Amino acid sequence: MTGKSINEIEIGDSEYFQKTISESDVYLFAGITGDFNPAHLNDQEAKKTIFKNRIAHGILTAGLISAVLGTRLPGPGTIYLEQHLSFKKPVYFGDTLTAKVNVIDKNVDKNIIVCETICYNQNDEIVLTGEAKVMPPKLKGV
Repeated sequence: MTGKSINEIEIGDSEYFQKTISESDVYLFAGITGDFNPAHLNDQEAKKTIFKNRIAHGILTAGLISAVLGTRLPGPGTIYLEQHLSFKKPVYFGDTLTAKVNVIDKNVDKNIIVCETICYNQNDEIVLTGEAKVMPPKLKGV
């Protein structure tokens, strides 16, 4: 299975991925990355923060963008080159996030597309914005 090649992608194309962030997701992410910040894992310590509750890792949220790029647009075979991120709001356990990717530029000669990236929660509040640069898979047979 191969994703869309640059010739199959148009500026304005978009795709999304949706996931509810669970306590297990946050604990597994902490174990994988080694980020055991109490703001994510310790209820008593998290209550002392500006968020007043445990929050998901920002990079866990950003990982949902990778899911869109690697499975939907452009899809399998995509090479992630660059990502700029701005975290706008915290993500709490139980939030349902939607990660959306919109193609805003493409360079056919270099086989690179640029995408606006955005994540928002179940209340349509933006929690993350950014921009990604990726290489779609090559044309089949090329």
